[in-house]
Formats: sequence, structure tokens, C-alpha cells
Amino acid sequence: MKSTIEIHVDGMWHEAALIESGGRDRCTFEYLPEYVFGDICQPVSLTLPVSLATRQAMGVCPPFLLDMVPQGNGRRYLIQQLGLSDSDDLIMPLIQHGAFNPVGRLRLDSAVTYANSVKEDDVSLQRGFTLDEIVGRKDDFIENLSRHGMLGAGTTGLQGASAKFMLVKNHEDLWFIDSYAKESDIASHWLLKLPRGKHETDQSILKNEAAYIKVARACGLRSHGETFHRDGMLFVPRFDRAIENGAVIRLHQESLASLAGHRSFGIRPNHYDLVNAFLPFVTDPVAEVIEYIKRDLLNLAIRNTDNHARNTAIQQLANGTVQLTPVFDIAPMFMDRDMIPRASRWLDKHGKVINDFSDVIEGLPFKNEEKNTVMFSIKSFSNVIENLPLTMEECGVDADIIEHCKRAINQVCEDIEKGHSAERNGRSR
Repeated sequence: MKSTIEIHVDGMWHEAALIESGGRDRCTFEYLPEYVFGDICQPVSLTLPVSLATRQAMGVCPPFLLDMVPQGNGRRYLIQQLGLSDSDDLIMPLIQHGAFNPVGRLRLDSAVTYANSVKEDDVSLQRGFTLDEIVGRKDDFIENLSRHGMLGAGTTGLQGASAKFMLVKNHEDLWFIDSYAKESDIASHWLLKLPRGKHETDQSILKNEAAYIKVARACGLRSHGETFHRDGMLFVPRFDRAIENGAVIRLHQESLASLAGHRSFGIRPNHYDLVNAFLPFVTDPVAEVIEYIKRDLLNLAIRNTDNHARNTAIQQLANGTVQLTPVFDIAPMFMDRDMIPRASRWLDKHGKVINDFSDVIEGLPFKNEEKNTVMFSIKSFSNVIENLPLTMEECGVDADIIEHCKRAINQVCEDIEKGHSAERNGRSR
């Protein structure tokens, strides 16, 4: 099956590349000649420069397309609609039918065609809802979305175990399903996120995710908008969309898993591999590595164990700046009943975990002056970590979660202090 990858640039969709799938998710990728010799010259993946020489048999699905593979409820819905049985060989069929409105600025024409063919012209889905209506009639609203608006709400373009829906808000503060709203009426873009399950811990994790994002912001990490929780529903402002002069700008977004060339899910990478994957593309490498390490320290301290390579991404802003996206999917995942382990760790060349952050910094591919800049920032951040219990309380994190995090907070402070002591004692870096 052939599909054209389209990219949204300057307010328009442009045909950029051709992907042809074969058996067992084998496929061929190539940029279209008219795109290569056109004026856009924006790659569909930062790892695939626009060129006729990029044509290649991928063997399996290109890593950047894995960012669009439906998971969770969206995957189950699409498999049912297609009359298929779930298996590991469905990556390309799911993308070619489900990637019609994914995160970022890409889509597949075959998925757009499919979505239009099954999209229901339901008047009840086209009207706007007040926030009170959504929250007050939560069960009816979600049931209606799940039954009739799964494709319209873009669920098949989202990943993760939690049910998510793409919503937009207009200038009158009415909420619409993403694809049922007129683009000129859109004031902001949102994700509506539901708990992973019905257990009380699932509810608590979702509720505290809003508070955790506030904690990240209070700690000086990059964040976006005001996430809020209402009656078991989390409303998250999207940062892959922007409004400029009344027009929707779709920003390029790509996971670190894609940049690192991961061709499957479940890989447990070395942090250094992920850093080396994004360094060639970001505008300010030192600043982004500092941001990355601070996020890891915060994740350790507040016990967000779900740090796989698709939970961190880079984006290209409208002005051309390439940087890590604002933090997302940051929550007290140590509470999850599936006992989600940390996926990414700092490992030395022998595969041994590095806990001393002076050694972590020493292993970075930087000059000594740059390493000193990183070390200074991490030393300053230790005070932020030390004050986390108070910060978490002020941001609305539940008291029992704060208590469960205190040992981890103290451990992170000790790990940073080890590096400080070694530096004071003149230990070789």
C-alpha cells in the first residue's frame, strides 16, 4: 500500500514523500522529486534531509512514523474498524489508516481519505460545549466521543495507555472536537486526558499530573500553558499548535526515540544515546543538555518512573529554533499498579549505572568550558531539589505523595553533592 506523507508549512499541506509498505511492516521511503526541487525544503524527520538521495528501503517502519502509531483506545478502535486482529505486524496499516491528524505537522493522505470515509456527520458532535457541560455530563460526553467521535477527536493519532481526545476552544470559550471546528474560530488547542484505569490510584495519578507540571514550571523547567484537572478529567494545552494572525501553525515535533533511530517500542536506552541523538539538531546544545539533565533529576526526585524515549521530544518553533518541547507526561508514576520501571538511565561504556552527576557531566561530548557551565547549573539546581517538598505542597501535590517522595529527594541531593565534594577535593573529571 502506498501513502503520501504530507507536511503542513505556511498554512498549507504539501505532498512531501512517498511511503510504500510491504509484508511484515517492510517499506520504502523516498522524497517526491517535485518536493525536493520545490521551495519548502522542510524534512519530514530531522534525520532525513530533503534529497533524492534519501530514497531507501527501510526494512521496517521508519522511526519517525512510529511517533504516529495509534496506541491504547485509539489502536483498539482502529483495529476493530479495520476488522483486523492485533499483532506486532500492524504498524504500517495502523499508520496508513490512523495518522490523519497526529501530533506535529505531518499526516498521511491514505489516513485522511479513510477518516473522511468513516467520519460521521453527527450534529451533536459539531456543536460547542461549555466546560461545565463537559464536566457535568462527563460520562455522556465521553461515551459520545468514544462511540461517534473517535476519529474526529484525533484519538488514533495519540499514543499512551490513557484515553486522550483532541479538543479545541474558540474565542467564546466553547469546546469542540478538533476536526469539527472551523480553523478560523480556534483560539487554543487541548488534549483531554482520562485516567489509565478506574482504580483510585489511576485517578490520583491523573489529578496530580496537573500539579506535577506546576512543580516543573516552579523549578524553572520549560512548560506550556495551564494544565488543569476537573472531576477526573485532565485538560492539557497543546504545544505543537500555535495561532498566528488567526491561522493555525503546526510545529514539527519528533520524539527522541525517532532521533535515536528506534525501530520498535520498549527499548530501554542509555541517556547518553538520547543526548547524542538530539545534540546535532538543537539550536543551543548546552542549554538543552542542562534542561535535559534537570528534567532527569526532577523525575528521580518526584518519582516519575515513566521516562521512556517517547516521553521526551524536540520541536521546531516558527522562528526556526529547535529545542526540547515543554515537559509532558510527568506524573507520580511510582503509584501505577503496573509498576512502571525507569526506562532510561545514565550508563558508562561498560553498561554500569552512573549515579554521581559529576561523572554524568564528564561523559558529555562537550569541551571543558561547556562542561563547567553544565556543572554550575546543576549545582544551582540542587537547591531547587532540596526545596521540593515545599514547592510540591504549594503546587497542590497530595500530601501522601510528597511524603513518599522525600527519600528520593534526599537521595538526588546526595548524588549531586557527591559531585560537588569531588570537585572541591580536586578529583579528576
